[in-house]
Amino acid sequence: MAAYARSLRANGVPVPETARRLVIAPGENPGKRPSVATVYRILAEDTGSAE
Repeated sequence: MAAYARSLRANGVPVPETARRLVIAPGENPGKRPSVATVYRILAEDTGSAE
């Protein structure tokens, strides 16, 4: 999921649209979509600028 989010961001897709395209596969909430905040956190981990 994180790799797909990074690739969408690299292609200029806005974060809210990215959140709508992602689906959680494993874990407690399989089949659900992550929140926009979760997507921002995933992308912030890449840049190392978690606030």
